[in-house]
Amino acid sequence: MLDKIVIANRGEIALRILRACREMGIKTVAVHSTADNNLKHVLLADETVCIGPPSSTDSYLNMPAIISAAEVTDSMGIHPGYGFLSENADFAERVESSGFTFIGPKPDSIRLMGDKVSAIRAMKAAGVPCVPGSDGPLGDDSDENLRLARNIGYPIIIKAAGGGGGRGMRVVHSEASLISSINVTQTEARSAFGNETVYMEKFLEHPRHVEIQILADSFGNAVHLGERDCSMQRRHQKVIEEAPAPGISEEQRKRIGERCVRACQEMGYRSAGTFEFLFEDGEFYFIEMNTRLQVEHPVTEFITGVDIVKEQLRIASGEKLSITQDDVVIRGHAIECRINAEDPKTFMPSPGLVHLWHAPGGPGVRIDSHVYSGYRVPPNYDSMIGKLITYGPDRDTAIARMRNALTEIVVEGIKTNIPLHQEIFQHAAFRKGGTDIHYLEKRLGL
Repeated sequence: MLDKIVIANRGEIALRILRACREMGIKTVAVHSTADNNLKHVLLADETVCIGPPSSTDSYLNMPAIISAAEVTDSMGIHPGYGFLSENADFAERVESSGFTFIGPKPDSIRLMGDKVSAIRAMKAAGVPCVPGSDGPLGDDSDENLRLARNIGYPIIIKAAGGGGGRGMRVVHSEASLISSINVTQTEARSAFGNETVYMEKFLEHPRHVEIQILADSFGNAVHLGERDCSMQRRHQKVIEEAPAPGISEEQRKRIGERCVRACQEMGYRSAGTFEFLFEDGEFYFIEMNTRLQVEHPVTEFITGVDIVKEQLRIASGEKLSITQDDVVIRGHAIECRINAEDPKTFMPSPGLVHLWHAPGGPGVRIDSHVYSGYRVPPNYDSMIGKLITYGPDRDTAIARMRNALTEIVVEGIKTNIPLHQEIFQHAAFRKGGTDIHYLEKRLGL
């Protein structure tokens, strides 16, 4: 077992990793920027190392500084959390070549899944269903691109191979704008991702976003932990997640889960990962794989009883999975609300001093947050300050507990999106379940 690790992240996920390490007897090193001296996990870690000024580029994205922190503290591994360097294959490679354990997938797996074109090819080879598309990058032949689009059928969507987070995408509704849309997307992709490769897919008009959580070790063992519904989104950013997904049958879960497990085994994947799908008319269509821990992992932990972070640490230590597929039993329902420091109407960030913080409680309530009374939310990073998760024996109970929890939580001194969550839980469409990925933006008039 790894006896000491560097937590190369900040906020609630860094605190989540620290808690798992403490339970397992693993010592922790918190690396942090000068803006994060008072983060909760920094105050609780066994050791701390300041790695740079507030700018992410100079701190949390500073590979040499993070690796040096591992060296000077005699750590054995580095956990990247999510975001920042978690899906950077070069970082994973540099960690490993420096003699440390990267607590995540192998660099080759990150590269393979990081390029959407190669990821789709790998999924098709493994029998994972994909959205009808160009089956590869688009070339410079305009006539061929027009032919591909006609065969797929409009509307289509142009996507950057190196994109992510909702960036590098353009929907095309007619042939007249196809070529110009390809050119514009290529230019944007080159600027944003350093890779101008784009591809074409059928644009599904009313899909849901459903994802499958997997775990895989270095011995060829892999399991899936069921699905999550992440369709409640604004500008491709998730707002509410839940598990299991409403309306997904046990047969559907088993079929798609087994294909994801087989894909992991065929490409030699290790650690935690998530297969993301669009789901429409009873069919799953692969869109990408996230080769890291997901923000929304707690809802899966609630319904399966599996500690995903601990499994990551065991796998990185060279151990086999502690569970088999037969051990995975889905019970009850869980819902997560992302609590952001932002104006609930304009969505503008709202950094500043938290005068008062009070966390909700009661049966089936979990809150993952680094915030406390007197904490100052810096303006330099993502606006998420916590995740509120509720669990119940059924979806109605989980919703009722969430509505209670949203009235109990107190955050004074900054604006948050809690009023938005309270409004969503009043919506009849949400209470019914199964809304598509466009629902929230239409409701908000965006």
